[in-house]
Amino acid sequence: MLPRIALTSGEPAGIGPDVCLAAAAQRLECDLVCLGDRDLLAERARALGMKIELRPYERAPRAHVPGTLAVEHHPLLAQAVAGRLDARNGPYVLRLLERACDGALEGEFAAIVTAPVHKGVINDAGIPFTGHTEFLAARTGAPRPVMMLATESLRVALATTHLPLARVSAAITGELLCEVLEILDRDLARWWGVDRPRIAVCGLNPHAGESGHLGDEEIRVIAPAIARMRERGLRICGPLPADTVFVPAVLADFDVVLAMYHDQGLPVIKHAGFQSAVNITLGLPILRTSVDHGTALDLAGTGRADPGSLLAAIALAARLAARAA
Repeated sequence: MLPRIALTSGEPAGIGPDVCLAAAAQRLECDLVCLGDRDLLAERARALGMKIELRPYERAPRAHVPGTLAVEHHPLLAQAVAGRLDARNGPYVLRLLERACDGALEGEFAAIVTAPVHKGVINDAGIPFTGHTEFLAARTGAPRPVMMLATESLRVALATTHLPLARVSAAITGELLCEVLEILDRDLARWWGVDRPRIAVCGLNPHAGESGHLGDEEIRVIAPAIARMRERGLRICGPLPADTVFVPAVLADFDVVLAMYHDQGLPVIKHAGFQSAVNITLGLPILRTSVDHGTALDLAGTGRADPGSLLAAIALAARLAARAA
């Protein structure tokens, strides 16, 4: 039986509805259920000239048929206009995530795939929100979520996620690194079947601190954490300079790279595989993948949004869910 995947349609003013509709036109190896406002999806399909049959979500298993989309209707709180954010719809966006997450915890969905949301407008609605990763961790009771982006040939995980740069150094502790490394080792085996993955760990500072001359976090925190996890049998190398670890000849020796902060690792993988990279949240009791891009308000409703990353996220979720079944 094909895995049933919940697809949240994301920020209604962004390209989330557009790419959900574009994905529905394709052949997919899953039972896809889109969570969102049915009228919004129908209106956006008309604006884009897309002939997609929207049908109500039914619990009975059903393989996806190209040109159709099963929709569980969740009404908007305010009319959505493509490209124009409205804070009144902030709770609507989170309601979709809550429904998908709870359904996955209960076994109704084998995985969830998330279209992009806009953090700023959710916060403007008076709701503290730092991102999908942190929200899903809180909803599932996961103590340590790990953000990882993957292409066919590269995986990059983050020790810290959505933090101001000035707070990164203090956030990187030995306990944090040990927990993240343990999750990487466990979940790459669990979902990808990579037994004892080879993990490259970046340093925080230029040249990995240059023996303490450019910063001592590598000596005080990162290297001792690596040593502790090696004693537990993990295959880890580092701390390595971030400006050389992504050289192809070096990458060939590793299954995943652990970067210390958001913009140390993600620009590399987005350059290498934009519109094909997939965001995966490790450390959760559920399987979640997402796109590697934002809401692209300027493209919403224009027909120029590329669904490549969403298609990759759906395909990966279906493949990993089938392997875990």
